[in-house]
Amino acid sequence: MPHLDSDLQRIVDRAHRLVRPYRVTDGSRFRLEDFDPGDTGSLEGEDKPAAREALAAGIRALETLQERLYAQDQWALLLIFQAIDAAGKDSAIKHVMSGVNPEGCQVHAFKQPSMEELDHDYLWRAVRALPERGRIGIFNRSYYEELIVVRVHPELLDHERIPPRLISGGIWKERARDIRHFERYLARNGTAVVKFFLHLSKREQRKRFLERLDRPEKNWKFSMGDLKERDRWNDYQRCYEDAIRRTATTHAPWYVVPADHKWFTRMVVAAAIVDTIAALDVRFPKLDAAQRRGLARARRLLGDR
Repeated sequence: MPHLDSDLQRIVDRAHRLVRPYRVTDGSRFRLEDFDPGDTGSLEGEDKPAAREALAAGIRALETLQERLYAQDQWALLLIFQAIDAAGKDSAIKHVMSGVNPEGCQVHAFKQPSMEELDHDYLWRAVRALPERGRIGIFNRSYYEELIVVRVHPELLDHERIPPRLISGGIWKERARDIRHFERYLARNGTAVVKFFLHLSKREQRKRFLERLDRPEKNWKFSMGDLKERDRWNDYQRCYEDAIRRTATTHAPWYVVPADHKWFTRMVVAAAIVDTIAALDVRFPKLDAAQRRGLARARRLLGDR
C-alpha cells in the first residue's frame, strides 16, 4: 500500500526528475566544466514565479517528510554544503529549511579549527556534530575543507601538528579515501549523507562581491581575504573537481548545483533533500495491539473526565 498520498508522491517524482542531471555518484569521469553554473534546467528567468511555487511545494513536502523521519527515529540525514565564497550557502540553507521543525534540525558552521580541534584528527570535530537518529544535520562547510582549503594552502598542515613522516605526496588521495570510508560507515549505520557543491561562476562571484561593496547593509559580508582567495580561483576549482571525483558514491552522492541564479539553486537543493528522504521510506511508527489497547483505555478515561 502506498505510504505517500498522491500530491506528495507527485512532488517527490518531480523532485527526482529535477535533480537527476546534477547528481554525481561515480566520479571516475567527472569534470566540473561539464556543469554550467548558470543552468536553470527547463526554466528561464521569466519562470521565477513557477520556481517559487515549486520551491514552496518542496518546502511543504520536506516538512511532511521530516515529521516522518523524526517520528520513525531510525535514519539521520547529514547535508553537507561546500562552495566558493559568495555562492549562497547561507541563503540556500535559510530558505530551504524555513519550513523544517527546528527541534528536528541542527546547523553547524565549521570555521577555522580551535586549538582543541587541532589536537585531534580532522574528522573529530565533525563526528561530534553528527545528527542523531530522526534528525537532519547541516554542515555549513565540513571536513571537505581538508581537501579544498588545506590543499590550496598546504602550509595549514603545519598547524595540524601531524608527524612530518606521515605527510607524503599522496596525502590528498589518502584523505579522500578516508572520507569515502567514513561516509560508507555512516551510511551502514543509518546516516544518509548528501553533499552539495554550489557551483558559482567567476563572473557572478565578482558581481556579488561588488554588491557587497555597493550596499551598506551588505558591507559586513565583505573581507579583503575574499579577494586573495579569488586570486586562487583555478586552484580551488581543481581541488573541488578532484574532491568530487574521488568521493562521489551512490551512498554519499554529490549534487553539483548551479549557483548563478539563487532561485534555481534553492529549488534544486530542496528537491534533492525531498528526493533523499522519500527514498528512505520513512513512515509513522505502527502501534502494536497492546499500544492500541492503551490508547483505547486513555480515550475511555478522558471520556470520564
